[in-house]
Amino acid sequence: MSLKADRASLAFSFKGGMLPMTVMELTSADPERIREQLAGKLSQSPAFFQHTPVVLSVERLEEPHLALERICAVCRAHKLLPVAVRGGTDPVKQSAWALGLGWFPPQEVRGRSLESVPASEAEAADAPVAPVDSPTAESPRPMGRIYRGTVRSGQQVSAQEGDLVVIGAVNAGAEVLAAGSVHVYGALRGRALAGIHGNATAGIYCRELHAELLSVAGNYKRLEDIDPRLLGAAVEVHLSDDQLAIAALD
Repeated sequence: MSLKADRASLAFSFKGGMLPMTVMELTSADPERIREQLAGKLSQSPAFFQHTPVVLSVERLEEPHLALERICAVCRAHKLLPVAVRGGTDPVKQSAWALGLGWFPPQEVRGRSLESVPASEAEAADAPVAPVDSPTAESPRPMGRIYRGTVRSGQQVSAQEGDLVVIGAVNAGAEVLAAGSVHVYGALRGRALAGIHGNATAGIYCRELHAELLSVAGNYKRLEDIDPRLLGAAVEVHLSDDQLAIAALD
């Protein structure tokens, strides 16, 4: 049987992707208070409440047990669709799963906020970068982004336009993503996603490959799918016939 026939016989395939998602950060576990505020918001912005998927963040709540089912019911009554919960204790996680929701670990915040960093230091650590080729008036290219330093576990660094260049390492549990290509001048141990808006010509380049996940335009490979001979090597990753191809860099 040919490869095309094999693909045609598949009922589905898994693809990585970055979808826009609204996070509803709860500062109260009282369903009635949530109901009152949602009612006010609905009158102000009715277009927003049109079956919008939301992630319920409970990281700022200290209650070990939440009336999660009631909170979800309040959201649905106001045309919001809870799809997952972020943070909370193990009982919260179990409740989310019992309700058919996903669960995400709490978002880890590391380092100083940009508000506390001198302007010159913040700009040096995270500055935009022009594309390598000079843009012309006929074919302007989007600006990219340079990030200097280690991307630590729990952090996410993104370039919504152009390429992302990380001058440092990407730790396990961290995530880097770009509309264009991702370049890591160090060890890549976390997740790297290139072409997040569908750019199939994007690629991933790193000096030392140990990635948990690699994705280009929604096509992905996990660590266990990568040829062990390429682990620890400098590689480039690109799409070839809708499949990820990983090759060592000379």
